[in-house]
Amino acid sequence: MKPVDFDYVKPTTLAAAVDLLAQGNGSVKAVAGAQSLGPMLNLRLVQPELLVDVTAIPELLGTREEAERIVIGAGVTHARLEDGDTSERTQAVLAQIASGIAYRAVRNRGTIGGSLAHADPAADWLVCTTALGAELLLVGTAGQRTVSAAEFVVGGFETMLAPDELIVEVRVPRLSAGSRWGYYKLCRKRGEFADASAAVLVDDARGFYRCVIGATSGRPIVLDDSRPLSELAGAAAVAEALSPTALAGDAFAIQVHAAAVRRAVRAATA
Repeated sequence: MKPVDFDYVKPTTLAAAVDLLAQGNGSVKAVAGAQSLGPMLNLRLVQPELLVDVTAIPELLGTREEAERIVIGAGVTHARLEDGDTSERTQAVLAQIASGIAYRAVRNRGTIGGSLAHADPAADWLVCTTALGAELLLVGTAGQRTVSAAEFVVGGFETMLAPDELIVEVRVPRLSAGSRWGYYKLCRKRGEFADASAAVLVDDARGFYRCVIGATSGRPIVLDDSRPLSELAGAAAVAEALSPTALAGDAFAIQVHAAAVRRAVRAATA
């Protein structure tokens, strides 16, 4: 199939992009790498009247390092992060995550902000930025606001993003030198969307411990204290830890996600 007819604009300023989004009453879509939006257009799952290409907006394209965090423009591609656009220990984590997304052609075009805005429950950045305690800077006609990655997603393919807002920055806290990180996704072959995924961060220096479970068909499941997970002996114990979550009642889903959790914990504690 082919998409319905639409207009296309490529603004060079953030203000111009926001104004275009605000004028559309929901009929305007922002686009960067189009790795998700492109197929949806062809299948006519979305039928916008206007596409606003945000890849020429400087605020979305840079990275910078601050004392306590690394700031990534929403238009930065997976490939740039894979290749080490940032440094320090956090960079190794970001590069690891990025390298497992699809294949290189997709990583050359797909962006971190686009992935988060799309909010596919099985996507890598959704789970990992939540586990890392990242924040997102959103800009719209009403000004700017900052939300945590954990709060940003409200459901499968649903976010707090207003129709006139863009993700401008992803702010990832620096990991302490002794921090431990593990991420594992179960999929049929490397690079595919996950059937189950889990990310675990243990950062004693900051007192930050989190396990996030993804590919749940809804928003990621956040366990704010990942420390007890390292003490769990087997599948039954992990399943018990997951039973109060949204996976309750689905024995197969619990077992599959429990396997992802155990492997992420193993990677974080190895």
